[in-house]
Amino acid sequence: MMRVAFCLLAVCVLCVCLAYKPVIIVHGLFDSSSDFNILIRFINASHPGTNVSVIDLFDRSASLEPLWTQVEGFTRAIYPIMQNAADGVHLICYSQGGLICRGILSTLSDHNVHSFISLSSPQAGQYGDTDYLKYLFPQFVKSNLYHVCYTSVGQKISICNYWNDPHHRELYVNSSDYLALLNSERTNPNSTAWKQNFLRMKKLILIGGPDDGVITPWQSSQFGFYDDNETVVEMKNQKLFLMDTFGLKTLYARGDLMLCSVPAVAHVYWHSNETVYKTCIDKWLT
Repeated sequence: MMRVAFCLLAVCVLCVCLAYKPVIIVHGLFDSSSDFNILIRFINASHPGTNVSVIDLFDRSASLEPLWTQVEGFTRAIYPIMQNAADGVHLICYSQGGLICRGILSTLSDHNVHSFISLSSPQAGQYGDTDYLKYLFPQFVKSNLYHVCYTSVGQKISICNYWNDPHHRELYVNSSDYLALLNSERTNPNSTAWKQNFLRMKKLILIGGPDDGVITPWQSSQFGFYDDNETVVEMKNQKLFLMDTFGLKTLYARGDLMLCSVPAVAHVYWHSNETVYKTCIDKWLT
């Protein structure tokens, strides 16, 4: 009888040890949940039994909705998953989705995110003549898009919410209804509370690489960005880091901020590249 009880106890302990936290995936611009089947397969192979939820909201053209609108919608979908996860959840947020997740983490006071994995997301903003830009704004190039983005009409388009023109810094700070607020670059009465909420996470993993081809500069995926000469200033020399405006420096000081850079990965392949998964993602999904 003692042997049976011991075996049952051992099985229970093993089950607890092998119980992985739920993973929530938030897609990017023009994506949908079906684009993440390979990533789900990677997760299921390395962490069997993991509950993986790809949030099926604001797909394809609907991803152009203003980011605060998307934050509200994704929060409503994600919050019940968090409430049912006593040990917390992991967020994998791709491209534009990484900025949506930042909005959720900043405004949700009782989130229980363990690892926030930002997968090739323009966290410091976007400034580049990419195929996406040519498709969305065929009559504009990066140097004059501020004429559209830094207006009340432009701020109703998601990409304009994080368009960061280094040559028109004051316009960006005064006009950006999303990124400048998240970064506390613009006066925000909620900045203290948002910083506290953001710092509830246990780990922040910033993934990107030099051959991305869409995130411009690619270092934006790790909070680097252009100065007014279009020279990239790395994260640790950015004002938002040095002044710890929303918690980056605190995370770094805690040892909870990780950078993972992978070459030879184009933007659309970050979530289906096995090397990226094994190198940058897998170990954080326990």
